[in-house]
Amino acid sequence: MEGHAQHGSAEPHPRWERMSARDPSGWPVGRLLSAAARRVERDWNGHLASWDLNHASQPVLVILLRGPHTQAELAALCEVTEQTMSRVVSRLERSGYLTRTAHPTDRRKQVLTVTDSGRAAVVEASDPAAAEAMVTEGLTPEQVDQLRGLLLLVARRGEEPPAA
Repeated sequence: MEGHAQHGSAEPHPRWERMSARDPSGWPVGRLLSAAARRVERDWNGHLASWDLNHASQPVLVILLRGPHTQAELAALCEVTEQTMSRVVSRLERSGYLTRTAHPTDRRKQVLTVTDSGRAAVVEASDPAAAEAMVTEGLTPEQVDQLRGLLLLVARRGEEPPAA
């Protein structure tokens, strides 16, 4: 193909020369954000493991604290597929953190309710101070405020601005 470099013969982009698998200082911002998110998720999962929870199951119990829901409702609220929610619900049921009962008007559905042990586990595991400390360890209060502001900008990109 005329005008295109052959595979393997192109000169590397100058930015790629600064990229190292071990030193993130040359990584693009998207890769840094992804790596940081994975690190936080691993740390958070390590914390939640003490209660046999993880980053996927903990929000389900938080939602169920507000009242019973069907699996489809939980999937929609957590923005995952029903198949994914099925795995999360099965794990929570095995742990004794939720129960299933027949839906009062639809035989095809079941109502999921948090148990007393599920309530106790999620309340204890979800300490916001522990979560914040994991993410912000080593940062000054000013850096935490700056990080929060920047992450909000990225998270809200493409959304309508809040009404004044």
